[in-house]
Amino acid sequence: MNFKTNSPITLLLLLIFVVSCQSKKETKKDMAVLEEQKPNIVLIIADDVSWNDIGAYGHPNIKTPNLDKLAKDGMRFNEAFLTTSSCSPSRTSIISGLYPHNTDAEQLSWPLPEGKNTFVQQLKDAGYWTGLAGKYHMGDPVRDDFDALLEMQWKDAPIGLDRRLVGDGSGCDEWLSLLQNRPKGKPFFTWLASFDAHRPFYEGISDDPYGPEDVVIPPYMPQTDATKKDFALYYDEISRMDNYIGKVIAELDAQGVTDNTLILFISDNGRAFPRDKTTLYDGGIKTPWIVKWPARIKAGSINNNLVSSADIASTFMSVAGLKPLPEFDGKDISPLLFGGNTEVHNEIYAEDHFHDFEDYTRAVRTQKYKYIKNYYSDLPNTPSADVLRDRTWKSMVEEHKKGTLNEAQSRCFEIPRSEDELYDIIADPNELNNLAQNSDYANVLKDMKSRLESIRTKTKDYLPTERTPDDFFRETGLPTKYRIRPRPSKEVYMKARKEGRVLMNPDFKE
Repeated sequence: MNFKTNSPITLLLLLIFVVSCQSKKETKKDMAVLEEQKPNIVLIIADDVSWNDIGAYGHPNIKTPNLDKLAKDGMRFNEAFLTTSSCSPSRTSIISGLYPHNTDAEQLSWPLPEGKNTFVQQLKDAGYWTGLAGKYHMGDPVRDDFDALLEMQWKDAPIGLDRRLVGDGSGCDEWLSLLQNRPKGKPFFTWLASFDAHRPFYEGISDDPYGPEDVVIPPYMPQTDATKKDFALYYDEISRMDNYIGKVIAELDAQGVTDNTLILFISDNGRAFPRDKTTLYDGGIKTPWIVKWPARIKAGSINNNLVSSADIASTFMSVAGLKPLPEFDGKDISPLLFGGNTEVHNEIYAEDHFHDFEDYTRAVRTQKYKYIKNYYSDLPNTPSADVLRDRTWKSMVEEHKKGTLNEAQSRCFEIPRSEDELYDIIADPNELNNLAQNSDYANVLKDMKSRLESIRTKTKDYLPTERTPDDFFRETGLPTKYRIRPRPSKEVYMKARKEGRVLMNPDFKE
């Protein structure tokens, strides 16, 4: 069919073509502008939440619609790991880009000392406005890295046990305030850290609480009524945190900054249950890792590369147009965000230090195997003190006395522990079958040991000359005379050790 050049139909088609081309040019222009601009960066850190207790990672019953949508709109990493499974050491490792043994803050509540560079300070120096809201837990020297610091506050004294927070207990109360009161016209970085889902767990925080039928308990914990109750309350806190994450996303949308804002969601360590938090099993060190950045990251992406929380500092500096600091232990994984699939790590390294109780453990993990070295194998794998004081552990102690725990469930009580542990993660994701003594895996064990020693040498890891006294009694979870709050720095502890003194709480009463 032929059309006259001046016919209405021809003119309409030409108009549509011109508008379409112009629209595509504008879209490409807008994208180019976005890529030239420094992105805003929002880091969201959950407290004591395991990677598989989120809907986006396949949990059948837990309600995390906002995290699920974040994953749908961004990229989900399936093999992401933390450098340690302890609260403050994990955070100081993230902010400094160092393995814990290089932070001089490797033990619980040791502050990151003066002289340690952080990616937050680098962003601030480059013109970013920086703010933190929620849980802080990194020590006084880091406070000045943030232009605004809205730290969660306690209702009672800072040395109390099982304390309650001002507000609803989530630690998320000030997240929106931080975003709403930031200065406009400059890129921003925010560190949003929840107290959910840290113990103790309380009833009545949810209008739609979980029940025992909703919980999924790993096989290394018994299916007692107390454990089911504990898990249900833990899920309540995860869903509360998810609700706050939804509010953050909505606020970014309302401010019109969503397209060029990178959001990363992770946890500081795994759930606060036996054989999870403070251990180097995947229940302790594997983390959810969800990234959204509409301007640069393809929605619905999945990445199966190994990544480490030590990589966050280098990556954030890189996407902000800065060169990562040479002392960082982590790597820049930004190419993975942009669709690349080149392997960044062929193994990850994790470490366990003093957390309420003395310990010294190291692990190296590949896509298929995990090797754990227990240097203090004479000590049991005792959970953190707040776990000891709560439902699940108390029920495990009772079942242990009855002799009803299976082998995997009994390992927290085992003395001595196996010095070497080797697991086939693909065949045995819950790390129940230790292959270290299996001759069929002798070559694998040799290779994994070699990998661990290589990393220790490269990163100057070392075994302490003396042990740190426990802050709590392993039988009750109650304080010993060695528990001091606020906890002195590593420098103070080392000075006392050099002088032949042991630091103790002068106000302690038997």
